[in-house]
Amino acid sequence: MNGLTAPRPLRPLLRAEGATMRFGGVTAVDAVDFTLDEVELRCLIGPNGAGKSTFFKMLTGQLTPSAGRIRFRDADITGAHPHEIARLGVGIKTQVPNVFNGLSVRENVFIAGGRRKSLARTKRFVDETLERLRLTAIAGRMVGQLAHGQRQWVEIATVLAQEPELILLDEPAAGMTHEEVHRTAELIREINRTHAVIVVEHDMPFIRMIAKTVTVFNQGRILMQDEVGRVLADQRVRDVYLGKQAA
Repeated sequence: MNGLTAPRPLRPLLRAEGATMRFGGVTAVDAVDFTLDEVELRCLIGPNGAGKSTFFKMLTGQLTPSAGRIRFRDADITGAHPHEIARLGVGIKTQVPNVFNGLSVRENVFIAGGRRKSLARTKRFVDETLERLRLTAIAGRMVGQLAHGQRQWVEIATVLAQEPELILLDEPAAGMTHEEVHRTAELIREINRTHAVIVVEHDMPFIRMIAKTVTVFNQGRILMQDEVGRVLADQRVRDVYLGKQAA
Protein backbone atom coordinates (compact mmCIF):
# COMPACT_ATOMS: atom_id res chain seq x y z
CA MET A 1 0.00 0.00 0.00
CA ASN A 2 3.18 2.24 -0.23
CA GLY A 3 2.45 3.70 3.18
CA LEU A 4 -0.67 5.59 2.05
CA THR A 5 -4.01 5.28 3.75
CA ALA A 6 -7.09 4.98 1.56
CA PRO A 7 -9.37 8.02 1.90
CA ARG A 8 -12.28 7.55 4.24
CA PRO A 9 -15.69 7.80 2.59
CA LEU A 10 -17.47 11.02 3.46
CA ARG A 11 -20.59 10.64 5.55
CA PRO A 12 -23.67 12.45 4.29
CA LEU A 13 -24.69 15.65 6.03
CA LEU A 14 -28.29 14.43 6.37
CA ARG A 15 -29.64 10.89 6.21
CA ALA A 16 -33.14 9.46 6.53
CA GLU A 17 -33.48 5.69 6.87
CA GLY A 18 -36.91 4.14 6.43
CA ALA A 19 -38.60 7.42 7.40
CA THR A 20 -42.31 6.75 7.76
CA MET A 21 -45.22 8.97 8.79
CA ARG A 22 -48.68 7.58 9.46
CA PHE A 23 -51.83 9.52 10.27
CA GLY A 24 -54.30 6.94 11.51
CA GLY A 25 -54.71 4.45 8.67
CA VAL A 26 -53.06 6.74 6.11
CA THR A 27 -49.34 6.43 5.37
CA ALA A 28 -48.21 9.84 4.14
CA VAL A 29 -44.49 8.94 3.93
CA ASP A 30 -43.63 5.30 3.38
CA ALA A 31 -40.15 3.99 4.33
CA VAL A 32 -38.18 6.74 2.59
CA ASP A 33 -34.39 6.53 2.37
CA PHE A 34 -32.75 9.88 1.60
CA THR A 35 -29.24 11.29 1.81
CA LEU A 36 -27.86 14.77 1.32
CA ASP A 37 -24.16 15.55 1.01
CA GLU A 38 -22.19 18.56 2.18
CA VAL A 39 -23.00 21.78 0.27
CA GLU A 40 -25.50 19.94 -1.93
CA LEU A 41 -28.61 21.54 -3.43
CA ARG A 42 -31.59 19.20 -3.60
CA CYS A 43 -35.08 20.00 -4.85
CA LEU A 44 -38.10 17.98 -3.69
CA ILE A 45 -41.05 17.90 -6.07
CA GLY A 46 -44.25 15.92 -6.47
CA PRO A 47 -48.01 16.29 -6.82
CA ASN A 48 -50.18 17.48 -3.95
CA GLY A 49 -50.41 14.76 -1.32
CA ALA A 50 -47.23 13.06 -2.53
CA GLY A 51 -45.60 13.28 0.91
CA LYS A 52 -42.88 15.85 0.25
CA SER A 53 -44.22 18.48 2.67
CA THR A 54 -44.75 15.84 5.35
CA PHE A 55 -41.19 14.62 4.82
CA PHE A 56 -39.96 18.23 5.09
CA LYS A 57 -41.76 18.56 8.44
CA MET A 58 -40.16 15.34 9.65
CA LEU A 59 -36.71 16.73 8.84
CA THR A 60 -37.42 19.98 10.69
CA GLY A 61 -38.94 18.44 13.82
CA GLN A 62 -42.47 19.65 13.13
CA LEU A 63 -43.56 16.00 12.91
CA THR A 64 -42.14 12.96 14.70
CA PRO A 65 -41.72 9.96 12.38
CA SER A 66 -43.89 6.93 13.08
CA ALA A 67 -40.93 4.74 12.12
CA GLY A 68 -37.39 5.06 10.79
CA ARG A 69 -34.48 7.31 11.75
CA ILE A 70 -33.24 10.73 10.70
CA ARG A 71 -29.64 11.76 11.34
CA PHE A 72 -27.86 15.08 10.92
CA ARG A 73 -24.12 14.44 10.94
CA ASP A 74 -23.58 12.25 14.01
CA ALA A 75 -26.77 13.31 15.77
CA ASP A 76 -29.96 11.28 15.75
CA ILE A 77 -32.63 13.98 15.33
CA THR A 78 -35.58 11.61 15.08
CA GLY A 79 -38.34 13.24 17.11
CA ALA A 80 -36.18 16.20 18.20
CA HIS A 81 -37.89 19.57 18.66
CA PRO A 82 -37.43 22.26 15.99
CA HIS A 83 -35.29 24.46 18.27
CA GLU A 84 -33.01 21.51 19.05
CA ILE A 85 -32.55 20.77 15.35
CA ALA A 86 -31.88 24.47 14.69
CA ARG A 87 -29.13 24.51 17.33
CA LEU A 88 -27.38 21.64 15.54
CA GLY A 89 -27.08 23.75 12.39
CA VAL A 90 -30.32 23.43 10.43
CA GLY A 91 -31.97 26.66 9.28
CA ILE A 92 -35.60 26.66 8.21
CA LYS A 93 -37.62 29.07 6.10
CA THR A 94 -41.33 28.29 5.98
CA GLN A 95 -43.89 29.47 3.39
CA VAL A 96 -45.11 32.34 5.59
CA PRO A 97 -42.35 34.89 6.34
CA ASN A 98 -41.38 34.85 10.02
CA VAL A 99 -40.05 38.37 10.42
CA PHE A 100 -40.71 41.43 12.61
CA ASN A 101 -42.74 43.94 10.61
CA GLY A 102 -42.04 46.81 13.01
CA LEU A 103 -38.27 46.49 12.73
CA SER A 104 -35.92 47.36 9.91
CA VAL A 105 -34.30 44.82 7.61
CA ARG A 106 -30.97 45.31 9.38
CA GLU A 107 -32.56 44.92 12.83
CA ASN A 108 -34.24 41.65 11.78
CA VAL A 109 -30.97 40.21 10.53
CA PHE A 110 -29.11 41.54 13.59
CA ILE A 111 -31.51 39.80 15.99
CA ALA A 112 -31.19 36.52 14.07
CA GLY A 113 -27.41 36.71 13.88
CA GLY A 114 -26.67 38.03 17.35
CA ARG A 115 -27.55 34.98 19.38
CA ARG A 116 -24.09 33.42 19.44
CA LYS A 117 -21.67 36.23 18.53
CA SER A 118 -20.03 39.26 20.09
CA LEU A 119 -21.51 42.66 19.24
CA ALA A 120 -18.66 43.65 16.92
CA ARG A 121 -18.71 40.32 15.12
CA THR A 122 -22.50 40.44 14.79
CA LYS A 123 -22.41 43.88 13.17
CA ARG A 124 -19.75 42.75 10.74
CA PHE A 125 -21.59 39.55 9.93
CA VAL A 126 -24.90 41.40 9.41
CA ASP A 127 -23.22 43.76 6.95
CA GLU A 128 -21.69 40.82 5.10
CA THR A 129 -25.02 38.99 4.94
CA LEU A 130 -26.92 42.02 3.67
CA GLU A 131 -24.27 42.61 1.03
CA ARG A 132 -24.19 38.98 0.00
CA LEU A 133 -27.97 38.89 -0.55
CA ARG A 134 -27.99 42.37 -2.09
CA LEU A 135 -30.23 43.85 0.62
CA THR A 136 -27.97 46.72 1.68
CA ALA A 137 -30.03 49.27 -0.25
CA ILE A 138 -33.16 48.47 1.79
CA ALA A 139 -31.39 47.74 5.10
CA GLY A 140 -33.00 50.72 6.85
CA ARG A 141 -36.57 50.11 5.70
CA MET A 142 -39.26 48.65 7.92
CA VAL A 143 -40.00 45.07 6.93
CA GLY A 144 -43.74 45.70 7.13
CA GLN A 145 -43.42 48.18 4.25
CA LEU A 146 -41.67 45.77 1.89
CA ALA A 147 -43.08 43.88 -1.07
CA HIS A 148 -43.76 40.15 -0.73
CA GLY A 149 -40.57 39.09 -2.50
CA GLN A 150 -38.42 41.42 -0.43
CA ARG A 151 -39.91 40.05 2.79
CA GLN A 152 -39.03 36.53 1.65
CA TRP A 153 -35.44 37.60 0.97
CA VAL A 154 -35.19 39.20 4.41
CA GLU A 155 -36.25 35.95 6.02
CA ILE A 156 -33.68 34.04 3.97
CA ALA A 157 -31.12 36.55 5.28
CA THR A 158 -32.23 35.93 8.87
CA VAL A 159 -31.82 32.19 8.35
CA LEU A 160 -28.39 32.65 6.78
CA ALA A 161 -27.32 34.95 9.64
CA GLN A 162 -27.69 32.06 12.07
CA GLU A 163 -24.83 30.30 10.25
CA PRO A 164 -26.55 26.96 9.65
CA GLU A 165 -24.88 24.17 7.71
CA LEU A 166 -28.15 23.14 6.07
CA ILE A 167 -30.95 25.47 4.95
CA LEU A 168 -34.47 24.14 4.28
CA LEU A 169 -36.70 26.30 2.08
CA ASP A 170 -40.42 25.58 1.76
CA GLU A 171 -41.78 26.99 -1.53
CA PRO A 172 -39.51 30.07 -1.55
CA ALA A 173 -40.87 31.32 -4.89
CA ALA A 174 -44.57 31.14 -3.96
CA GLY A 175 -46.51 34.30 -4.76
CA MET A 176 -43.58 36.09 -6.37
CA THR A 177 -43.47 38.08 -9.58
CA HIS A 178 -41.43 36.84 -12.54
CA GLU A 179 -38.58 39.20 -11.64
CA GLU A 180 -38.68 38.18 -7.97
CA VAL A 181 -38.52 34.50 -8.92
CA HIS A 182 -35.36 35.11 -10.95
CA ARG A 183 -33.81 37.07 -8.10
CA THR A 184 -34.68 34.32 -5.63
CA ALA A 185 -33.04 31.74 -7.88
CA GLU A 186 -29.87 33.86 -7.90
CA LEU A 187 -29.92 34.10 -4.10
CA ILE A 188 -30.29 30.35 -3.66
CA ARG A 189 -27.44 29.65 -6.07
CA GLU A 190 -25.30 32.11 -4.12
CA ILE A 191 -26.17 30.51 -0.77
CA ASN A 192 -25.44 27.06 -2.17
CA ARG A 193 -21.80 28.04 -2.71
CA THR A 194 -21.28 27.59 1.03
CA HIS A 195 -24.37 25.82 2.39
CA ALA A 196 -26.34 22.66 1.73
CA VAL A 197 -29.90 23.53 0.67
CA ILE A 198 -33.15 21.55 0.37
CA VAL A 199 -35.95 23.25 -1.56
CA VAL A 200 -39.57 22.05 -1.63
CA GLU A 201 -41.23 23.71 -4.60
CA HIS A 202 -44.12 23.48 -7.10
CA ASP A 203 -42.90 26.09 -9.59
CA MET A 204 -41.24 24.04 -12.33
CA PRO A 205 -39.63 26.97 -14.20
CA PHE A 206 -38.05 27.90 -10.86
CA ILE A 207 -36.85 24.31 -10.37
CA ARG A 208 -35.19 24.47 -13.78
CA MET A 209 -33.34 27.62 -12.71
CA ILE A 210 -31.80 26.20 -9.55
CA ALA A 211 -31.89 22.41 -9.53
CA LYS A 212 -29.00 20.02 -9.87
CA THR A 213 -30.45 16.86 -8.33
CA VAL A 214 -34.20 16.42 -7.96
CA THR A 215 -36.05 13.95 -5.73
CA VAL A 216 -39.59 13.16 -6.90
CA PHE A 217 -42.16 12.06 -4.34
CA ASN A 218 -45.33 10.18 -5.29
CA GLN A 219 -47.80 8.41 -3.01
CA GLY A 220 -45.48 8.74 -0.04
CA ARG A 221 -42.46 7.19 -1.72
CA ILE A 222 -39.54 8.37 -3.82
CA LEU A 223 -40.50 7.77 -7.44
CA MET A 224 -37.21 8.96 -8.91
CA GLN A 225 -34.04 10.79 -8.02
CA ASP A 226 -31.66 12.07 -10.67
CA GLU A 227 -30.15 15.05 -12.44
CA VAL A 228 -32.82 17.65 -13.18
CA GLY A 229 -32.77 17.20 -16.97
CA ARG A 230 -33.35 13.46 -16.71
CA VAL A 231 -36.13 13.92 -14.16
CA LEU A 232 -38.02 16.47 -16.25
CA ALA A 233 -37.72 14.23 -19.33
CA ASP A 234 -38.88 11.05 -17.56
CA GLN A 235 -42.30 9.85 -18.68
CA ARG A 236 -43.22 8.58 -15.22
CA VAL A 237 -42.65 12.04 -13.75
CA ARG A 238 -44.66 13.65 -16.53
CA ASP A 239 -47.50 11.22 -15.93
CA VAL A 240 -47.77 11.76 -12.17
CA TYR A 241 -46.89 15.40 -11.86
CA LEU A 242 -45.55 17.57 -14.61
CA GLY A 243 -48.06 17.04 -17.40
CA LYS A 244 -48.21 20.04 -19.67
CA GLN A 245 -45.70 21.93 -17.54
CA ALA A 246 -42.92 19.73 -18.90
CA ALA A 247 -43.94 20.05 -22.54
